Order: sequence, then C-alpha cells, then structure tokens
Amino acid sequence: MFKSSPIIVGLDLGTSKICAVVAEINEAGAINVIGVGQAKSRGIRKGEIVDANACGEDIRNAIVDAEQNADVEIRSVFLGVTGGHIQGFNNRGFHPVVSDDREITEDDIQDAIKNAKAINLPAENHVVHVIRQHFLVDGQDGIINPVGMFGSRVEVDVHVVHGNFHRLQNPIRAVKSFQIEVEAIVFTGLASALALLENQQKELGALVIDLGGGTTEYVVYAGGVIKHTGVLAVGGDHVSNDLAYGLKLPLGRAEQLKIEHGSALVDRSVRGRTLQLTNSVGLPEKEVNLEHLRRIMSVRLEEIFRLIADELESAGLLDYLRSGVVLCGGGSRIAEIEKLAAQAFGLPASVGKASSVSGLKSTLDQPEFTAAIGLAKFGSFEQRKRIESRSTLSLGLRSTLSQLFRRG
Repeated sequence: MFKSSPIIVGLDLGTSKICAVVAEINEAGAINVIGVGQAKSRGIRKGEIVDANACGEDIRNAIVDAEQNADVEIRSVFLGVTGGHIQGFNNRGFHPVVSDDREITEDDIQDAIKNAKAINLPAENHVVHVIRQHFLVDGQDGIINPVGMFGSRVEVDVHVVHGNFHRLQNPIRAVKSFQIEVEAIVFTGLASALALLENQQKELGALVIDLGGGTTEYVVYAGGVIKHTGVLAVGGDHVSNDLAYGLKLPLGRAEQLKIEHGSALVDRSVRGRTLQLTNSVGLPEKEVNLEHLRRIMSVRLEEIFRLIADELESAGLLDYLRSGVVLCGGGSRIAEIEKLAAQAFGLPASVGKASSVSGLKSTLDQPEFTAAIGLAKFGSFEQRKRIESRSTLSLGLRSTLSQLFRRG
C-alpha cells in the first residue's frame, strides 16, 4: 500500500543511467532518502535526449523501480538538466529607492533582481536559475540582506544559468508524458554542489566537478555564494571511446577494461605488464598493454581537468578555492582520480559524500547518485520556501482582516 506522506523526488536523466531518488523531510529539516530507482540509459547522449522513445521507457522503468523501493506513488519530480548548451555568467541589477523615507523594502529587492534578469540573451534561450550573490547599497558592497537599511540605490549581483529553450523542453516533455508533474528544472551541477558542500566549504571556496558518462558539470562556490558554473560535453563515455580506438577493441570490452583495470595515473609498477583477454569460450584472444591503457585514460581525464582549470584561471577564481576540489559522478570511481585532480589544479582534491542527508547508506555512499540526491535537496528548499510564503501570506491576510474588523 502506498504511503500518503509528502515526498520529494529528484530525477537525474544521465547519459549512462536514469536515477530517481525519493526523500522525505525529517524533523530537523534535512532530507531522509527512503528509496531509489534506476535504469540503464539508452536514449541520451552528452546529457541530452536523442531517442525520445527509448528515453521515455527508461524513465518509466526508473520511476516504477523507485515507487516500489520507497512504497510511494510519484506524482511530481525535480528534474535535472544539463548539456553543452547550458551556460552561466554573473550580472548586476540596480533599482532606485523611491520611498519618502528611503528605507529599502522587499519590493525594492525584487525590482533590482528583475533588472538583473533583464539581460540580452538569444531569443531561443531560457533562464534556468537567477542566484543571488551580494547586495550593494549606495556603493557599499558585501551586504547580505539590505531590507530595512536606508539608501537611495540598491544593487544586486546574481549568477544566471541559462540554456536553449527547446533543448530544455525535451526532458520536461518526456517526464510529463507519464502524467508526472515537473516541479522545477535544476542544473545538475548545482544539484551536485548542494548535495556535497557544507557551509564552511562554500565560505572558504570549493570547486565541485561531476564526472558523468556524457558530460562534466562544474560549480564554483566562494564567499558562500556561487561564482561560476559550466558544462563540458565530455565524460566517461569519451574515455571508453578513446580506449576502444587506441586499443582496437569493441566499445563494450573497452568499458569493461576501464572499470576493472583503469586508473587516472600511470605509475612505474605497470611498465611492461599486459592483460590477456579471452573470448566468450575462454580462449586467448588479445593482449593489451596495461601502461598504454592507463596512459590513454590519463590523457583524456587530464584534458578535462585542464579545460576547467584554464577557464577558472581566466576568471580569476583558482586562488579562492581554499577548500579544494570535490569530485562526484560515476567518473570519480576511477582509481587515482583525486591525485590527478590535485595535480591539475594544484589544490587538495577528494571524492565527496552527500552532507545533511540521512537514509539509505548504500545510495548516499555512491558518487553516481550525488546529482539525484541534490535534486531532492533542492526540492526540500523549494518546499520550505513555499510553506514560509503561504505562512507569511496567511499572517498578512489575518492582520488585514483584523484591522478591517477593528475599523468596523
């Protein structure tokens, strides 16, 4: 029998797998993971749908699996989106304070944010997130909340994440075809960062890299706010393709070798070593040079890290990452990946684990579930904001009614 308690579902449509994480909000306000469903992904390449029918079937299988494991009926999800079309940048908006007493109100804040959103994007693009960073009042910067302060001009710095409207609609339509509502779309890189980072890491500065099958998302936090986001349309599948080409092997065999014998670094111990491959009946088929295999992997992974490092260096952000690099996604399972990341960025690197989350330990400890957990966490924040908004509205209505009755 399905449970009737409110639930939050994060749905991650990955290149390698579809994953649905089902969670409840506990008394402390944190999420408690009560179930997970997954299915092999066949209709997605580089984070985007290329076969709607196959993708739809995989979504249905993952949802059904999650419903059975969590004993719930899923009616809505927070949906992760990614792809090479998604970009992020920083922008500033301002608003003159026109009230007689020059006291800044919430309306002034919202007007400043609206102006920050009024940016010249291509007509086919859609804003996914507008994330507040800092406020300024009459030139004074670093202000967290200017409501109640006095001034003639309020400004707000925001980080804007946007993407192609039609390419964002494809995953939404795929989910809605099963009569499941999409509560919100969320950039999966942001979701991974929400799942992994503690407040102290966000303050000190951290880079989160989600190494997926077809894409690599990255997010920079510094001073407690998001400073940079990005997507590379390159992931673990490209490492497998490189191995298949370089070792002259079928793609499936290359993927198997990557998982069983791969490493992000090449050390002296593998020099001269070979792997004896056998065919389906156990007879010798081919010899593979282990050093060559790992060198192919190392070159591709180092290229991914170098592209990100060069971009962050150009943006002047590398010096702000005092908490280092946090890795997640299926690619973070590759042996020695932390050491390669540390070398590429000149910073400490580690594989992250979901924070402020309880529940199924088998799910929480697996880095490939990070984005889906983060989507559920995002959903918990949104639900809390809606409850607070309704509460504020209710209080305001009661106050207005009370005044009307007193006047009568």
